[in-house]
Amino acid sequence: MLYTLLHSPWQCDLDSLLLLLQAGDDLLLLQDGVMAALEGTPMLDKLCASGATLWILEEDVLARGLAAQISTKVASLDYTGFVTLTTKHPQQVAW
Repeated sequence: MLYTLLHSPWQCDLDSLLLLLQAGDDLLLLQDGVMAALEGTPMLDKLCASGATLWILEEDVLARGLAAQISTKVASLDYTGFVTLTTKHPQQVAW
């Protein structure tokens, strides 16, 4: 399953999302959701422990000036990679 986190992790129910994530799932952080990938934050640690593969949309990171603060534990995607990821998963949930 593909999950997309579009909102700041401080403004959404991240704990409920964590209950849904399983190994084999993909989680794409985009728009304000990219803040969940900030290095050294407890929410990044929780997301990494979920077993899901973490992705981040690089255009949204650059738009927010956060490139130097994003953890290397999160893989970066461009829009083409985003489309590829959505075609991989017939089921998707936006968070």
